[in-house]
Amino acid sequence: MSVPLIAALGMIMLATSFLSGLFGMAGGLVLIGVLLFLLPLPAAMALHAVTQIASNVWRAALWRRHIRWPIAAAYIGGAAVMLGVWSAGQWVPNVPLALIALGAVPFLSRLVPEARRPVPENRVHGVVFGAVCMSLMLLTGVAGPILDRFFLDGRLDRREIVATKGVCQVCGHALKLVYFGVLIDDTAALDPALVGLVLAASLAGTALSKPFLQAMSEDLYRRWAGRLIATVSAWYVAYGAWLAVAT
Repeated sequence: MSVPLIAALGMIMLATSFLSGLFGMAGGLVLIGVLLFLLPLPAAMALHAVTQIASNVWRAALWRRHIRWPIAAAYIGGAAVMLGVWSAGQWVPNVPLALIALGAVPFLSRLVPEARRPVPENRVHGVVFGAVCMSLMLLTGVAGPILDRFFLDGRLDRREIVATKGVCQVCGHALKLVYFGVLIDDTAALDPALVGLVLAASLAGTALSKPFLQAMSEDLYRRWAGRLIATVSAWYVAYGAWLAVAT
């Protein structure tokens, strides 16, 4: 990978980590689209996992007092079970399908009546969403849209959402790294320099976002988070459909 390309990736990772640090969402969605364009799918998934683990570890550490551990534990349990199910088949999806599925999920989740929508405070809902999100993560690289909607439909405040979702995402992306970096392609090795850049950009972007999140009101956070999910998801549906037609 050339030096200009690595530098461009560093800037993109810095920006997406800032976005994720501010809203607890959307940054990973943008980044996986870029990586799927530049790299083979297993390599893109593995590098994305490293980036998101670093970003979410730092985010959870910054807001550690606001982590809701019972919610995170329920999610992690469901995710671990689903990894075992997927490991039996070791299926790798094609890129257009991955992108379309990624963008369509949040729109489909809005069809569920508000009174019946799952909420993170319910342990059973947490286990189910852990399993569902792990499947989406292995299918598309991220589970952001549906997981974001899950947390926004609950009663957690913005700091609890960012912190608790950070713990859930660390686990999910770690399991994804095992799946694509070990089970699917155990010969793939990530450039140490690129990994170092990933870690530095993730930490810097997350740290820069903290004062902005502190200054944001709950209403403003929820309003812009919803718009962000819808915009990025619509773009992925359109991009995935275009790739499917083009290929």
